[in-house]
Parts: sequence; C-alpha cells; structure tokens
Amino acid sequence: MGNSRSGLQHKFTSQFLPEEQAEVDRLFHVLSAEEASPRSPLRTFSLKALKRHVGKALPPEMVTRLYNGMKSLDLLGKVQRPSDGISQEQFTVSMSHLLKGSSEEKGLVILKMISATEDPVKAGQVQKFAEDLVGSVVHVLHYRKLLRGWAGGYMPDANSRIPVLAAQLLSEVKLQGGKKLAGPQWQDCDCDQAVIEDWVFRVPHVATFLSVVIRRGFSLLPSSLNLATLVPERQVAQGREFESLLDVPSLLYINSHLPAERRHRWRLLFASELHGHSFAQLLGHIVHQGPCVTLLEDHDGHVFGGFASCSWEVKPQFQGDNRCFLFSILPRMAVFTHTGYNNHFMYLNHGQQTIPNGLGMGGQHNYFGLWIDVDFGKGHSKAKPMCTTYSSPQLSAKEDFQFEKMEVWAVGDTEESQLAKTGKSILDADPEAQALLEISGRTRHSHGLREAPAE
Repeated sequence: MGNSRSGLQHKFTSQFLPEEQAEVDRLFHVLSAEEASPRSPLRTFSLKALKRHVGKALPPEMVTRLYNGMKSLDLLGKVQRPSDGISQEQFTVSMSHLLKGSSEEKGLVILKMISATEDPVKAGQVQKFAEDLVGSVVHVLHYRKLLRGWAGGYMPDANSRIPVLAAQLLSEVKLQGGKKLAGPQWQDCDCDQAVIEDWVFRVPHVATFLSVVIRRGFSLLPSSLNLATLVPERQVAQGREFESLLDVPSLLYINSHLPAERRHRWRLLFASELHGHSFAQLLGHIVHQGPCVTLLEDHDGHVFGGFASCSWEVKPQFQGDNRCFLFSILPRMAVFTHTGYNNHFMYLNHGQQTIPNGLGMGGQHNYFGLWIDVDFGKGHSKAKPMCTTYSSPQLSAKEDFQFEKMEVWAVGDTEESQLAKTGKSILDADPEAQALLEISGRTRHSHGLREAPAE
C-alpha cells in the first residue's frame, strides 16, 4: 500500500516544481500538526484546522466547499469515514488539480465543491457555487489589501454585482444537448461532470478565480499569481477622488478582456463629476491619450461603455481596429467584440455641419451601438436587433438616453512615455491637439519654453 501511495503522489506532484512541492508539503504539515498522533502514521487535517488557518481571509462557506472537494478524492479505492480528515495525498492531488490540472481534473474537484453528496448536481447549485466563488475573490482581495488603490469609498458596493458576474459566468454553461441555461426553469436541470468540465474549459474565469481563492486565501504559492494583470493599478490625481461606476466584479471582468499589455494600470482621464458636463472638456482630456475605457450610467441605471484600442482623434472618419469592443455592466455583464461586418470601430468629431458631432462606437452615422452627443448628457444606442460592428444589443434602457455620470480611463502605459522616446511633444505630433486645448480652455504651459528643434 505504501508503494501505491507514493506512486500516486509522484504522479500528481510532478505537476509542481520542486520548490512549489516543498511549500505544499509545509502547508500540509502546518494544517495536520495539531492532529498528529504517534499511534497513527497517517497524518490528516480537519475542517476545523483548515478554518483556523484561513481565519477571515475567506468566507466560511468557501472553506467548507474546498474541504469537501479535497475529501471527495478517493485515491486508493478506500472510502473514508466521515470522521477522517484530509490526507497528504488528497491535499497534494487536490491542489495539483485545482492549480495546475486540466479542465477534467479541475471539474472532478469542483463537482464535489458544488455538492458533497452523491445526488445529481442541479443548475441552481452551480449558480450558488458561482456566486460564492465570485464573492470569495472579492472578499480575499479586500482582506489581503490587494486592490491596488481601488478600495475605500471610491466604488459601489460589490455585493449587488456579485450575482451579476456570476450570472455572466453561468451563461456559458451548456447542458446536455447543447442548451444554455436560460430562465427560472433551468434551476432543476441536472449538471453532470461532463457539463462542469466543459464549463471550466470554456470559461477561464472559473479557474482564475479558484487560483486567487487558494493562493491568497490559503497563502499557498501566492507569488505565482500575477495580480498585476488581474487587478490594475488605479491612478487618480491627488485630491481628485470620486466614486467610480466600477466595482470590483465589473473591474475584474472588463480588465480581463483588455489586451494583456493593457491590464496593469488604469489612469483616470475624465470624470463628469470632476471635470463637468462638457463635451469640450471631454475632448480636451481624452484625445491622444492612448487606448482607454469609457463608461457611463443612464438615468435608468444601466451601466455600459466601450474599449477604444487606439488614441481618440478628432476627424470625420471612423478609426480604431478590431481589438475594440462594447460592453455592458448593468443590468447584465457582457462583452461584445467585432463581427467583421464593417470597420466602424470608433468615431469622434466636432465642429462639423454636415456629419454628426460626438463620440460613437459601432454601427453607422445616427445609428451607433454607443453614441455620446456633442450636447453632453445625451446619447443613443440604436442597435436593434444588434449593432452591425459588435453584434451588441441596445445597451441603454431607452434607445435615446440621458446620463449624468461618465468616466474615461486610459489603460496601460501612457502615450507620453512612448512619445518621449522620439523626443517629440504631442502638440508637435498633431496640431489638432493644440486647437482642442484651446476649445477646452486648457493652457499650453510648454509653449515658448521648449528648445527649438535642431536644423
């Protein structure tokens, strides 16, 4: 039996690097120390010991789920008694499955995290698991102070949007026959292991969130988790704080869809609460600032926006590329990417008489997927049945909407750092930027102070 156990352990621990395996072993010995007995060579740990180690870093419900998932692994064909704890082999294999395993291996443990009984798992139970998982990620990021400037009174209460993100994750669950979960009638549908494996395979957020929960909740291999691409650094000028339209779930969701090189930092460019309800001010703050995320909330409480993959420029043509997308945060979370039908990704114009003046994304003139009018505070989302560019539905509650709250965030490194490599000012690069500064009432502080360029 000893040979069988060591063979199994070798098979699964080989997924860890030697230094990682040593850390897994150390954590097991910490958890099992209080229950070690000289009369029993097989060390185990209990749910009580795991909860004591985790403390307040995770909600108790998630700790119990993880314990049940580990305990369910029957490695040697020997069913454990209810009083038995988690063995070292079970702990090692479970961590290997959840942190480094395939979707099949992850699904095996997740299925028992959803329900520890032998009864068929229902879709309603999967929904509760998804909500607990999202809630645990939000909880541990707050508890470990890993929100990189987003904590405090600068965001809405995350609890109200945890079910919204969970519902987005669940929207990708495919039942037998290929049917998707839709409507209250799906709560009693069966979800077998194949359904869970397919869900884990197609929705990377599930594995990512579990990794955050384990690495930061258990304090196991935390350095292997690159939080910089999960939670971006928040940059707002000192003394200019405000309550964002973003909360933690929506931030994690939208950031995960940005190009990888743009996920590490968000820098505030414009907020109507700080800069006023002025289209000229909007232009003066967002033009030539690099890729950015725009959000707004209409008067009916719908929150939505778009990602511009290139710097905004004032010109009468469409701009951007197929990395742009539109998104919704409330009443549901979703991202809508390009269809290939046309290249109407981004549009920004001002001061013209024959074509629309405003900011738009997707669709066509007067029928944009998202439109902010030059008469600031008004817009439209004319996308019935869907936007031709992004296949997005109507994002706002009403086709023609009004709004008061709008914000724009530059994502990734600043354009200035790139221009500095060429030795040019943005004002030299584009004369239109000079005019925009004048429109918005901002002064060209560098004018007349720079050295003349070499002949």
